[in-house]
Amino acid sequence: MNRKTSTGGRRPAWMSKELLEKLKGKKEAYRMWKKGKATWEEYRDVVRECRDAMRKAKAHLELNVARDVKDNKKGFFKYISSKRKTRENVGPLPNEVGALVTEDTEKVELLNAAFASVFTAKASPQESQTLEEREKVWKKEH
Repeated sequence: MNRKTSTGGRRPAWMSKELLEKLKGKKEAYRMWKKGKATWEEYRDVVRECRDAMRKAKAHLELNVARDVKDNKKGFFKYISSKRKTRENVGPLPNEVGALVTEDTEKVELLNAAFASVFTAKASPQESQTLEEREKVWKKEH
């Protein structure tokens, strides 16, 4: 669904020249707001207008793709496949001894241990006391 632009770059199929102009206007409004030459409300209005235009452009493209599906099956499925792209798998990870782990189950265990260590780190003595006091108060109340 992407088409080349004259500069050799790529842009989404729903991105029209008018929409590009609105995005440039949004950037300019942001610059003006940061310099203090425009109010927050003016910038916010430009942002909302730009967001609405983008949503309408995307909806219009999807409507056209769905309408033309009988004549252009390839374009339809290309659009659908572009929406279904997923991220790559997690690459090999080094374990505690430095060896690379490639098995999915081992990667899961390694990542789980890393996240668990972050979220269950020992609290400072002052924090642990306040937590114990809160637990006592809670138990007395209930």
